[in-house]
Amino acid sequence: MNREANRSDSALDGPLARLCAAGVLVLAAVLLVYVHRDDLVPPEAAAVAADDPVARCFAQRAADIDQMRAEETISPAQAELFKDRARALCQAQAGQAAPR
Repeated sequence: MNREANRSDSALDGPLARLCAAGVLVLAAVLLVYVHRDDLVPPEAAAVAADDPVARCFAQRAADIDQMRAEETISPAQAELFKDRARALCQAQAGQAAPR
């Protein structure tokens, strides 16, 4: 076959168009990473919570509740209710007022 007969003269098939497409791909990836930056790298507030007695207490209780949920011992609605009550319990034990 004649190689030049299959060649297209469209600008969309040229190297400049491919470079622009690659640029759009990179820009979209960067934007996606920027939008989800807190999901990829958690903020510093999570590190501060490790010193908080309420956070430690709640983390223990929440892990137990999550395990019960994984074993299907409780329903999702019950898990949320238990977590709300656990948060209030931990705040009461630490002497803090529960948020309303």
